[in-house]
Order: sequence, then C-alpha cells, then structure tokens
Amino acid sequence: MRILHTADWHLGKRLDHFSRLEEQKAVLEEICQIADREQVDAVLIAGDLFDHVNPSIEALELFYKTLKRLAKNGQRAVVGIAGNHDSPDRIEAPVPLARECGIILTGYPDSQVRPFALDKGFEITQSAPGFLEIAFPHLNYPLRLLLTPYANEVRLKRYLGQDQTEASLREVLQKSWGALAKTHCDQAGVNVLMTHLFLVDKKNPLPEEPDDEKPILTVGGAQEIFTENLPKNLHYAALGHLHRHQLVQETPYPVVYSSSPLSYSMSEAGQQKYVVIIEAEPGKAAQLTPIPLTQGRSLERQTFEVVDEAVQWLEANPHTWVELTMVTEDFLRADERKRLYQAHDGIVSLIPQITNPEQAAVSGEQVDLSKDVKSLFEDYFKYKHGQAPGDHILALLKEVMAEEE
Repeated sequence: MRILHTADWHLGKRLDHFSRLEEQKAVLEEICQIADREQVDAVLIAGDLFDHVNPSIEALELFYKTLKRLAKNGQRAVVGIAGNHDSPDRIEAPVPLARECGIILTGYPDSQVRPFALDKGFEITQSAPGFLEIAFPHLNYPLRLLLTPYANEVRLKRYLGQDQTEASLREVLQKSWGALAKTHCDQAGVNVLMTHLFLVDKKNPLPEEPDDEKPILTVGGAQEIFTENLPKNLHYAALGHLHRHQLVQETPYPVVYSSSPLSYSMSEAGQQKYVVIIEAEPGKAAQLTPIPLTQGRSLERQTFEVVDEAVQWLEANPHTWVELTMVTEDFLRADERKRLYQAHDGIVSLIPQITNPEQAAVSGEQVDLSKDVKSLFEDYFKYKHGQAPGDHILALLKEVMAEEE
C-alpha cells in the first residue's frame, strides 16, 4: 500500500499584502502529479486545509478541484481533517457529494463516516467515531485510520467522552486512541493515525512553532501531546500543524510532520517543503520517502549595506519573497527606496538598520514641531516620495482634518 501524506495547505493565505493563490495552484498541481506518478492508494491531508474559517471563493474552488483530481473518480481515497484554522462545519458541509467522488472529510474528533462502497473504487467497511477502515479492490488487506481533527482542550475532552478537568488531555487522548486501536487495529491491516495537534517527543526540546500557529498552545488551546501517548500497534502517524518537515519519532513507527507545501512566514525562510510517501503492509515496518516540492517562491532574508549591491541581488533573484534589511549610517532616501522597490516585485518588508542613529538624527532634517499640520504633512510627503503633494492630496488632507474636527 502506498500513501501520500501532506498537510497545512492554508489555502487563501497571504504574505503580508501579497496573494499566494497562484503559487498554491502550482504546488497543488505538483502534489497531484506526485500522487499519480507514485501510484498512491490514498492521500492524507492532516489539517489546516484553509487559512481562515471563512475562506474565499477562489480558495474553496481550488480546494474542491484539487481533491477531485486527487481522488481520480473514486479510484483513490482522499481523507482530510480539520485543523485549528478550519471551520469543522465548513469542512464537513460537502460530505454527501464528496463521498461519491472518494473524498472523506471530517471536522470533529467524534465524527463518524457512514460505510459506503464506490463502483470500481474503494469501500468503507467499518467505522466508529474517530475511526474508519478502507478496503481497496486490488489489495487483500485494509487501511485503518484513527482520525483526530483539531479542537481545543475542553472540546476534545467533551468529544472524546470525558469532560472532566482533572484528567489531562494527554490521558484522554491516550485512552481514546488506545481503545480504538485495540478494537480495530490488528496486524492484518495497515494502521495509521492522523491528527492536527502539537505532538512532541518528551525526551527532546520542544520544536519551534511557525508564527501563525503559536496560539494553539495559548489559553483555550491544546497542550502538547507526547509520542508516548500514542497507541503502540500502528504503522505510521501523519501529523499536521508544524510547517517544517520533521521526524518526531522513528521507532516503534514513524511519527511525521510532512510540512506545509509553501513557506508561509519569514520564520520559514530557507525551508525545503515536502510531501511524504509511505509504503506499508501488514507485519512490516513502514518505509518513508520524503519528496521535495519545487513550486512557489522561496522566502529570503537578505541584508546589505550598499543599495547598488541590494539592487543587483534583487534583479538576479526575481522568483522570491524578500525581507530586506539595509544597514546604513543614515536613513534611506526616497529615491533609494524607489530603486529597491522598482528592482523587485516581492519585497515583503524593507527594514532600515541605522548603525549611527545619533549622527543620522544630526545629519538628517529635523522635524520642526512648531509648524502646522499641513506643513508637517508636506514635509513628510516630500521625505517619503521625493516630491511635494499635489492639490488633490492636499484636498484629501483638508477633508480628513475637517472630519476629525
């Protein structure tokens, strides 16, 4: 059996004010091609399918088109769960139609998939809250999936039947996963857990979470779960939430964050992104092949002291998103800023680093706070844009000042 593990698509996400939709289209097309080339039997998407609970029409359209293509008219099982960025109800809304295409979506930890069979496709032969079994016509053994979409700690306890504050979330999950594995996961099938939680090896330091994901551990979020809380009789644990590819545990079976398909914040600058191909069969250890993804702009953090050198690098590296730091003794002039932005269309932020702020303050123009607001605005506009504001800009300023009064 061959399985493709991916996660954290974050469809609709922007980088500052820049859209990433075209990059997302390209990298999801690449994932579809990998699934076809590797002839996988199932695709697992471990949460954060969207970046917002109310995704845009464009993000929804890209999501459904991609899932339909991955499913190959029901010949391949595609299973996705909700992450902390997703609306569970929205994830499950298309379930009746999606099921007919071979797409299984669960939004809640206690969601139960009704058994069904597809013509010339797979069959759901068993199910329970948080569990399903998939039989493929060309294999003589099934795929068993333990599914735990994201929910905060209070809701996870309630969904899993233990709304008691004295029991830790780790204990509740360990008990729930253990019971499901004991009941359904013998060695006659391939057994996989998929979840969207912060899962770590207690013996190792906590891994760094991406900037946009840190709230998962705040009040009302979910505490970190340890690998020792996982059931023992699995072949693989497919994780979502952390955006960097990492093998959390190697034995007795791999516990893996596949990574997001694109770098979504500057804290991910320089990261290689992957999907993971799992080869598994009963009674044998799973074999993993991380496949690097090539689509999308890379994220770069670059520092220069000379504007000409920065411009040269920017022109030579157009297919990037850049956090650009300029180290200078004085403030950047308006014409220098203009040159930098004209050299590259992907400057996310331009950070001036003044090495001698006292001298810069002396050598630069001083702000005369005795001037009226209109004069101060004109001075600032000249500093920022290298020219005086036009009459229409001044008219707008006058209108705004009138409203403030």
